[in-house]
Amino acid sequence: MISLTRINGSEMWLNALLIEMVEETPDTYITLVTGKRLIVLEKAAVVISLVKQYSQEIGMNNATIKVVHTEESP
Repeated sequence: MISLTRINGSEMWLNALLIEMVEETPDTYITLVTGKRLIVLEKAAVVISLVKQYSQEIGMNNATIKVVHTEESP
């Protein structure tokens, strides 16, 4: 989960794995895989950085690399 700030200033926690798209127009819109859209105060670059950090914390990048290596092995 990543911590973000709603447009009204309240804090929320979002499951980063549900994010499909992040747009900045100039407000930052986050579209989830469910189709729901959220507006947050953080800039798109900050949201993307938080998602990358979260992915590293849960080991998603390492798991993906391990699977690729396993599939390539004879």
